[in-house]
Amino acid sequence: MILYEYPFNENIRTMLRLEHLLDRLGQLLPREAAIDHHFALVTLFEILDVSARADLKSELLKELERHRSQFTAYRGNPNVSQQALDEITARLDHAFDGLSHQYGKAAQLLTGNEWLMSVRSRISIPGGTCEFDLPAYYAWQQRSGEQRRADLAGWISALEPLAASLQVLLQLLRDAGVSHKVVTTLGQYQQGLPPGRTYQLLRLRIDPTSGLIPEITGHRLMVSVRMMRCEPDGRLRPVQDDTSFELTFCG
Repeated sequence: MILYEYPFNENIRTMLRLEHLLDRLGQLLPREAAIDHHFALVTLFEILDVSARADLKSELLKELERHRSQFTAYRGNPNVSQQALDEITARLDHAFDGLSHQYGKAAQLLTGNEWLMSVRSRISIPGGTCEFDLPAYYAWQQRSGEQRRADLAGWISALEPLAASLQVLLQLLRDAGVSHKVVTTLGQYQQGLPPGRTYQLLRLRIDPTSGLIPEITGHRLMVSVRMMRCEPDGRLRPVQDDTSFELTFCG
């Protein structure tokens, strides 16, 4: 099954973007080639851009504290596994302490690295990292893969509090959802959302053999899914077929 996720607010949208970038960074770091480490730096700078929101750190801390208070209320409840409760509260405490003790914005430590910022200023320019533009960066690319990985790991370590916070918050959000099967009518599906209930994330799973791509739109009162198919010319076109898929609302 192919999983698609749709955020209902800007905070979750930012968190999903950061998760996506951190996952890509984790895949690029272990590789050996200089070109892979070049794109690891590109990804690192994208993370800096996305995490530059002034309120991101405070919003994450607020969410972590909300969950800590919520789980504390379950202490002593015989219907709740105390071992599982201990594990999740330990993760929340670790994430909260790491993020709260980090100076300034999330990942702000990296902006003080003059060498990194010199590369960042040129890397978005087409061809801007040639050896005659950035000889120091070109020299770094000639180092062994092991040396480059060590440098990257050092820089990425500044992102660990952010990554730990995102991981635990998104896991809790996804685990709170209940899945159900639905079917489109003439390629479309609409569902009204209950008033007074706020959802933060929609998850959609569809069979890859269908060849369909869901176009999702939504707000606090309604969600709509239109099934599309990619034609040989690359254009997406709506389909009229009735198709089943799985929906999960997480709030």
